[in-house]
Amino acid sequence: MAYFDYEGQRLAYTVFGEGGNTTILMPGLLLSQTMQVPLARELASRGNRVITFDPLGHGASDRPRDMWRYSMPAFAKQTVALFDHLELDQAIVGGTSLGANVTLEIGMLAPQRLRGMIIEMPVLDHAIPAAAAVFTPLLFGLTFGEPLSKLLARLARAVPRERAPFLLQIVLECLAQEPAPSGAVLQGVLFDRTAPPRAERRTIEAPALVIGHRRDPVHPFSDAGMLTDELPNARQIDANSVIELRLRPARLTAMIAEFVDECWSGATVSPSLTSAAVAPAAG
Repeated sequence: MAYFDYEGQRLAYTVFGEGGNTTILMPGLLLSQTMQVPLARELASRGNRVITFDPLGHGASDRPRDMWRYSMPAFAKQTVALFDHLELDQAIVGGTSLGANVTLEIGMLAPQRLRGMIIEMPVLDHAIPAAAAVFTPLLFGLTFGEPLSKLLARLARAVPRERAPFLLQIVLECLAQEPAPSGAVLQGVLFDRTAPPRAERRTIEAPALVIGHRRDPVHPFSDAGMLTDELPNARQIDANSVIELRLRPARLTAMIAEFVDECWSGATVSPSLTSAAVAPAAG
């Protein structure tokens, strides 16, 4: 893991693989870059350089308690600063949930630097009711139940993670964080815009791979479909579940890798990524 300074704060990233064709992957809200490591390793094994990145308040990056530091546009500026730190003219950028929405913000902030976008579980118009139902109690607990949250964090830090299942490792990392900065992240994200407005999203011309998940109210499938229709150069693949890319990643990873190759080669959409081929597998 490496770090760079941004406006007095230390931001963490990890490099997998070598070469000039770079993909940057970001985690979901309050999670760490650990969740993207398997995908990063697989893409790196195929000849790509992949960077996993913790925005401010996430993972190994600094976690100040000032809510004004946290927003989707702020995370986008941090990611562009990572471009500058690594001297990248262009990169493919992507992420899950929060990382997906930050990618859309980069499409507005620095469109000329986007080679492509990997957007998994975007949180847009149709997610508002479920997101409010999930994150409002969580914010309340982190803010007003800090003693209990601190106890839970200590317990999570005491659990050995080395041999834990991958999904449990991700959860334990999240629970082990001090609650006050996590509460500040939630406050900042909830009180700023979640994503660029629809009219702005329609202007993002970078090739986009949108990954939708059924039966997930916080990341509704209708948002993924809506975004695919809005973006001028987007195609969609449908996951079997919200955890397919983490537990049984082979199918989705193969299509992500093909998309990455297409972005760098400038090729047109492959027939294997058309709607007839990307429906979720049975079972």
